[in-house]
Amino acid sequence: MSKYGILLVSHVSEVVDGISRLITQVAADVPITVAGGTEDNDVGTSLEKINQAIIENEGEELLVFYDLGSAKMNLEMAEEFSEKPLHIFNTAFIESAYSAAALLQVGVPLAKIEKELEPLIIK
Repeated sequence: MSKYGILLVSHVSEVVDGISRLITQVAADVPITVAGGTEDNDVGTSLEKINQAIIENEGEELLVFYDLGSAKMNLEMAEEFSEKPLHIFNTAFIESAYSAAALLQVGVPLAKIEKELEPLIIK
C-alpha cells in the first residue's frame, strides 16, 4: 500500500476523469481515485461516490482536491467516517492536484508539498 494517494472530487465526472488522465502522465505510481457527479451522473457531488473512492484508493493517507464548496461539505462529512486521514486542500483544483501528484511521484514529503501549494490557496 502506498503512503499517499490522491482523491479528486468534482460536480462533473468528466472533469475528474480528465484531471486524473492528465495527472497520470506525471505520476504513474501515485494512486488516484475520483468521485464525479451524482449517482445518476447528473451535476453535483455524491457522499456515496466519495466514500467509495476513499476506500478504493490504495493510499494510506489521501491528498484531496475538489472543485466547489458543496464538494468540500461532502468531503468533510466523508472525513468523519474515513479510516484514512484526508488532507483536504482549498486550492486551485487542477494546478494543485497536478503539482501534488508530481511531487508525490518523486518522494517529496507531505509538509513540503503543503508548503509548495500555499500560493494556490483560494481565499
